[in-house]
Amino acid sequence: MIRCDRTAAWAALQGHYQAHGRDLDLREAFARDPGRFAAFSQEAPEIFADLSKNLIDTATEHFLLDLARECGLEARRDAMFAGQPINTTEGRAVLHSALRAPRGAGLVSDEVHDVLDRVLALAEQVRDTASSGFTDVVNIGIGGSDLGPAMVVPALDAFAHRGLRLHFVSNVDGHDIVPVLRGLDARRTLFIVASKTFTTQETLANAQVARAWFLQQGGTDIARHFVAATTNVTAAAAFGITQTFGFWDWVGGRYSLWCAIGLPIAIAIGADNFRALLAGANAMDQHFAQAPLAQNLPVRLGLLDLWYRNFHGFSSRSVAPYHQGLRRLPAYLQQLEMESNGKRVDVDGALLPFGTSPVVWGEPGTNGQHAYFQMLHQGTDVIPVEFILVKTPAHAEADLHRKLLANGLAQSQALMLGKTAAVARGEKAPTASPMLDPDVLAAHRSFPGNRPSTTLLLDTLTPRSLGALIALYEHRVFVSGALWGINSFDQWGVELGKALAGELLPRLGSGDVVGLDGSTAGLLQRLTR
Repeated sequence: MIRCDRTAAWAALQGHYQAHGRDLDLREAFARDPGRFAAFSQEAPEIFADLSKNLIDTATEHFLLDLARECGLEARRDAMFAGQPINTTEGRAVLHSALRAPRGAGLVSDEVHDVLDRVLALAEQVRDTASSGFTDVVNIGIGGSDLGPAMVVPALDAFAHRGLRLHFVSNVDGHDIVPVLRGLDARRTLFIVASKTFTTQETLANAQVARAWFLQQGGTDIARHFVAATTNVTAAAAFGITQTFGFWDWVGGRYSLWCAIGLPIAIAIGADNFRALLAGANAMDQHFAQAPLAQNLPVRLGLLDLWYRNFHGFSSRSVAPYHQGLRRLPAYLQQLEMESNGKRVDVDGALLPFGTSPVVWGEPGTNGQHAYFQMLHQGTDVIPVEFILVKTPAHAEADLHRKLLANGLAQSQALMLGKTAAVARGEKAPTASPMLDPDVLAAHRSFPGNRPSTTLLLDTLTPRSLGALIALYEHRVFVSGALWGINSFDQWGVELGKALAGELLPRLGSGDVVGLDGSTAGLLQRLTR
């Protein structure tokens, strides 16, 4: 790989941005080119993507594709799929795509499918509620051991077992686990402890609370009521767990919902639907691996992210899924993108002279419209928005769904078109003060427009389409990280705070502040006196 800013294509992009890209107006672009929608939209497995409302033109994509080629993106991608140790700081391969490859097709197929078969067998046993006796399943994890399953299970509620309730506990704050336990019957509850090393502080603390509660409620068979997704069989056995499901060091936590960490998903939706989730992701893997760069959706999105971050200077991106089932998707994407690409040095340890991961955030539409969309439309910062629409709902309330879709389409249209002060002056505003100067009111009620957005459209939200959508985001993050020359697959940034918390924990008991900085010492004293 050649780092993006060290290429001739980067210099060409800078010239293009100064001459044309900076001042591109979407309204003029559509007026000039009736075929713009067709030129900047495409089909990918399970997903239709409209990129036409973005601040790009044919020349921009041409320069960006030149950058991808000069950086060696295709070789980097192929190295990942081939199992080369592209996670250089940890000397590991990056093979989450192998988790969803069909039997016999992946590099480590026998190992992967052995664990998968065991996971799905247990899921089916639990789902047979008449035999298992379970009515509730509690997943105890954090980060990648929580965010993936906690996002997918509600997204696929239409496919979920109606006799089982799934609960997710992640925060070490007791206000997370205590209300969950309050509503459970120990005799009918299965706990899943999800921690690769079985040493994650927050997860083990919550697991200990769950086990103590279980015993206090008269539970006796820990081995039946607790299972673990972990590679540390010894530590799990010491806890009382005998049924464990392992995974591998080439699976990062934020890429792990496809393996044993996905056990709560499999319990919720069943083995066949879980395999469909994997199949959708695999279809996107094949698209990313084989499609030419110019028709490769993860590549086009990753290049767009670089264009906005490093040339337009946009430091944030909002994700607005217009489907209530996808309400946890923005939180999931926060970890996927910001933990992967929130880096300040390249693979060689050199400080980067440009920005990397944007801040990713959002809420489901239409809730976000009544919260933060004010800033998107009229704020001082330009924030690209990603709309996710689903054509066919899983319910029969057709009128509600048409209203939802109309709102999603209208928001992207409004961001692009805006409203001039002249138009605002000609409108009536019933709530406006009659004493206000009309020109002042028009300034308040005008919209600059020309604000970019992408729309991703799914026909239906199914296990297969959701799998494809998640894999699309995974590969998109890979593309931008590869171009920036960073390692997207380590996460050293989470270590320091954990280490300091371990040092401060005994001080909260003793009140000892010797050697602490003034602020931490002052706060600790207030908490312990």
